[in-house]
Amino acid sequence: MRVLTRALVSATAVVGVAAGSLAGAGASFAASTPVSKPAAAQAVAPLAVNNLGLNTTQAMNMQRWLRGFYNYTGLIDGQLGTNSWKAFQRNLKEHWGYTGAIDGVVGTGTKKALQRNLKAEWGYTGAIDGVFGSGSQAAFQRMANAHA
Repeated sequence: MRVLTRALVSATAVVGVAAGSLAGAGASFAASTPVSKPAAAQAVAPLAVNNLGLNTTQAMNMQRWLRGFYNYTGLIDGQLGTNSWKAFQRNLKEHWGYTGAIDGVVGTGTKKALQRNLKAEWGYTGAIDGVFGSGSQAAFQRMANAHA
């Protein structure tokens, strides 16, 4: 009888230890699951290419013009990226009232200065508001086509 009692107590102890180990293992697995972090504001980069409605050929026309007059040294690839816009900002600062940084970011200030140019020379009739809608895009396309 004692042997049976010892065997039963031992078996119960083994089952208890095993159950406790599994419960602990389950908790440790749950705790090791990586928690996703929200994106930081610094991790979001501005759009690198912004053709503002120009097709590739028109953008290449603008890059060739920028190379000739505003120290653009990048590829003539039809992608108006940071270096293209830095060169454009140099033009806009020199002639069209751009007062922002030469940083290649196509923000409201860059668009307003470009709209002043488009209004004076390329048939843009809209507001100087930094919103690059269909009227701004059509005038920018005329400018780009003229630089072919």
